[in-house]
Amino acid sequence: MKIYNTLTRQKEEFVPLTPGEVRMYACGPTVYNYFHIGNARPFSLFDTLRRYLEYRGNKVRFVQNFTDVDDKIINKANEEGVPAAEVADRYIKEYWVDAEGLNIRPATAHPRVSETIPEIVAMVEALIAKGHAYEVDGDVYFSTKSFEGYGKLSHQPLDDLEAGARIMVGEVKREPMDFALWKAAKPGEPAWESPWGPGRPGWHIECSAMAKKYLGPTIDLHCGGQDLVFPHHENEIAQSECANGVPFANYWMHNGFIDVNCVKMSKSLGNFFTVREVAKVYGYEPVRYLMIACHYRSPFNYSVESVEQAKAALQRLRNCRKNLADSTVPLGSGDLDLSGYKEKFDAAMEDDFNTANALGVVFEMVREINTHLNSASKQALQDAAALFDTLTDVLGFDFKPKNESIDAEIEALIAERAQARKEKNWARADEIRAQIGGMGYTIEDTPQGTKIVR
Repeated sequence: MKIYNTLTRQKEEFVPLTPGEVRMYACGPTVYNYFHIGNARPFSLFDTLRRYLEYRGNKVRFVQNFTDVDDKIINKANEEGVPAAEVADRYIKEYWVDAEGLNIRPATAHPRVSETIPEIVAMVEALIAKGHAYEVDGDVYFSTKSFEGYGKLSHQPLDDLEAGARIMVGEVKREPMDFALWKAAKPGEPAWESPWGPGRPGWHIECSAMAKKYLGPTIDLHCGGQDLVFPHHENEIAQSECANGVPFANYWMHNGFIDVNCVKMSKSLGNFFTVREVAKVYGYEPVRYLMIACHYRSPFNYSVESVEQAKAALQRLRNCRKNLADSTVPLGSGDLDLSGYKEKFDAAMEDDFNTANALGVVFEMVREINTHLNSASKQALQDAAALFDTLTDVLGFDFKPKNESIDAEIEALIAERAQARKEKNWARADEIRAQIGGMGYTIEDTPQGTKIVR
C-alpha cells in the first residue's frame, strides 16, 4: 500500500514496524459539544482505513483519544455552572450515539486525558531533565529552539514561524514559539498535583503521552485533519522525540477541509452543522457516504444537493443487495462473472487510500449484477452477495437484509390497497401508499407482486 506521507510530502510504500501489525493513532474529539460534520470526516475516513488494513490481514491496534481537559470544556462548564467532568462525560456519551449511527467501530482504546495525568507528568519531567523544557511560576514550557527538527511536518523553518509569533500579555515563556506543557492552576479550573504545583496539561502533550502509553514510543501511523498539522502535530513530534529519543510516527495522513456551500464552515456564518442535526433530517448513512466519496486529501463541499445525491447512491446499493437476496427473482443457470472487481477495489485502496475510486468499482460491480440478475444461478447470486458484503463492509456500510416482521396494521393496509387497486380506486390506493410511507416503509409494485421495504 502506498500513502502520501505529510512528513515527506510524497507517496511512500507503507511498511509497518512489525510485519502484519499496525500501530495507529488518530486525534479524537474535544468533548464540549456534539461533533460536527468536519469532525465526521476524519472519524469516518480513518475508521475505513482501519477496516481496510484489517481486511488485508493486518492486526491493527487503533487508538483514538477523548480530550476531556480543555479550555472549551472549562468555558462550557462555567457557563452551565457544572463541573467540567460532567460536561465531558455528557458529550462522550453523545459521541457514541453519533459514532454508532455512522457505523464507526470503537477503537482498540479510547483513552481520556484525565486518566493519563501520571504519564503526562512523567513526560514533562523527562523534557525538563533533558533540557527541552523549563518551568516558570508553576507553568512549564517546551523550548522549540532546543529541537533541531522543529517545523519538519509543516515544512516551515523555525525562523519563518517565529516571524509572525508574539508573546501575549501575561505569558512568561522565553521565546514566541515556545508552547505550554503544563499550566498552573487557576480558580474555577480542574487541577492535578504535579512537581510544579497544582495545574493541568497543555493540549499538545496530552496526545503524545496517550500515544506512548497505548502504542509505544514509535508508532506506524498518525492521522488527523489538515488543520492539526500545525501547531498540534508539529508540537507532538517535537516533545515526543525529545522525551523519548526516537522517531515519533513514521507516517502521517491528513484529510482535507470541508466547506459548506463553497464557504468555510464557521459558527459565526451560521453554516455550522453537527452530525446530529444532519442525521435528524437525512439519517446517518448519507453523512458517512459523503465523507468517503471523495479522496481523503481533497477538500470537500457539503450541500443539500450533495446529501440528496448520497441518498440516491445508497439506495442503488441497497436495491442491488436486496435483489440478490430476493427469492422471487427468476433464477437462470448462467454464471455472474465478477472476477477482477476485488482486485480493482484493492488497487484503488492501495493507491493512497482512494475510497472514491473504490466506491466507483463497487458501482461498476452493481451494474454488472443488475445486468445479469435474472440469468444467473442461485450459487452465482450467493457468491455475488458475499463479495458485495465484503467490499461494502470495508467502506463501513451494512446492506445485508434484516429479518424484520411487518406488523399487523401494515399488513392490513397492504391488503386494503390491493383491494382498492383491484377495484380501480386509485385515489384510495395512493392514500394508503402515503400512509405506509409515513410509517417508514416504501411500497414497490413489481411483476412478481407488491413488495414492502423499510
